[in-house]
Amino acid sequence: MRIGIGYDSHRFVAGRKFIIGGIEIKHPMGLLGHSDADVLVHAIIDALLGAAGLGDIGIHFPDNDRQWKDASSLDLLKRVKEKILSTGLQIQWIDAVIIAEQPKIAPYRDAMRSSIASVLGIDKEKINIKAKTNEGMGFVGRGEGIAAQAVCLLA
Repeated sequence: MRIGIGYDSHRFVAGRKFIIGGIEIKHPMGLLGHSDADVLVHAIIDALLGAAGLGDIGIHFPDNDRQWKDASSLDLLKRVKEKILSTGLQIQWIDAVIIAEQPKIAPYRDAMRSSIASVLGIDKEKINIKAKTNEGMGFVGRGEGIAAQAVCLLA
């Protein structure tokens, strides 16, 4: 068995769609990034790559490569899944936390789990997503951005 951990954060900006967990959420701001800036999926990708000993998201999808400009993070996740499966490892569990003051995540949690599970080819019951605020502290607390952490188990 192998365990991986991932982290990502992105700042809010005007004029972008807000996508998290593969779901577009109506919000006055989106997240700034080279791809679609899906902070949750990026954290999951890093956790999966770490557990497989395959580096991190920046190695596979560098932000200076135009190929990944505005890419769907779900497409990146699909590519990572294929890399992991080619090693003989299987995804057993993903546990993630989204750290954000706004928007409230609970109404979207099941859709996010279903979206990610569909891409990974696993049951959504193998994915847990939690949401926390930062109690008004730091860049998240000031509403400047969102962070996410994920851990995964591969066997």
